[in-house]
Amino acid sequence: MALGPDKAVAGEKDKAKFATGAASSYPARQTSGKVTLAVAAVIETDEQARSAFGKLNPYKYGVLPILVVIQNDGNEAIRTDNLRVDYIAPDGSHVEATPAQDVRFLAGPKRPNTVPGPNPTGVPHIGRNKNPLAAWEIEGRAFTAKMIPAGQAASGFFYFQTGHRSGSSLYVTGLREAGSGKELLYIEVPLRDVPR
Repeated sequence: MALGPDKAVAGEKDKAKFATGAASSYPARQTSGKVTLAVAAVIETDEQARSAFGKLNPYKYGVLPILVVIQNDGNEAIRTDNLRVDYIAPDGSHVEATPAQDVRFLAGPKRPNTVPGPNPTGVPHIGRNKNPLAAWEIEGRAFTAKMIPAGQAASGFFYFQTGHRSGSSLYVTGLREAGSGKELLYIEVPLRDVPR
């Protein structure tokens, strides 16, 4: 699989750059016209999560990250600002992607821990647990492109509140030609070909 950290950019020593390959290099892909959509990774295990999320494995918290690469080999820019991505389970049920900025709230509100402190007044110390889903990698690695110029590609993660099941697929709609506004056909990518 052609994904992993590159050398860190100056000033981002602990935030290594995350790189993906060309859409055509992944076996789980579909092409509509001159646009290719590939599913590069479905993250379930700690080892799979390490290169993208470091020590965090979102799947342990009920969030399935799926890395998508979209390549535009056409002569016109493609708009992705109305992109809709659904995870389709083998039984046909759809799970819509959760926006990256909302993932941090999926663990629910944390109640403060009250622990008697060493204060002479006996006032309890209030501590807060850190929410692991608030890590910068969740939003930092998400698919955020609003447009893909001709001859360019964009990639990033989509997040789903579901467990991964064999026989599932990714269903994508909302890709449009920038000039004409014409919607491209939907793209459905079976996830059986995603390397494990």
